[in-house]
Amino acid sequence: MVAAPLAGRVLHSASLVLVEWRDPGGAPDPPRYIAPLHVHHEDDEAWYVLEGTLAFRLGDEEVEAPAGAAVVAERGTVHTYWNPRPEPARYLLAMTPRIHALIEALHAPGADPDAVFRDHASTLIGWP
Repeated sequence: MVAAPLAGRVLHSASLVLVEWRDPGGAPDPPRYIAPLHVHHEDDEAWYVLEGTLAFRLGDEEVEAPAGAAVVAERGTVHTYWNPRPEPARYLLAMTPRIHALIEALHAPGADPDAVFRDHASTLIGWP
């Protein structure tokens, strides 16, 4: 098997999905959230920052992750994330196939976000 560059592609198996995503740059005030505040009841999710910085809210805690840092949102942890800097960020997101399906379903035309989260063992809390 030959490893191909991940950029712009999705690598998945029966239990893991790995994607490389980018954010063009944000603003610190107010933050431009990449995902709404939500919780996965049965799945963990993890990020590894390749370039730039991402900020996370995990439960009641906020943390900034610069390039080279990793963050895990364990199942049952309310979370969201954003790019707190004007510079772009590039990161790997490791998730379960169920979370990947949730993200895909959210981007479908006419998707009902509350129902999509519920159908994927998660709860949408809303935008902070």
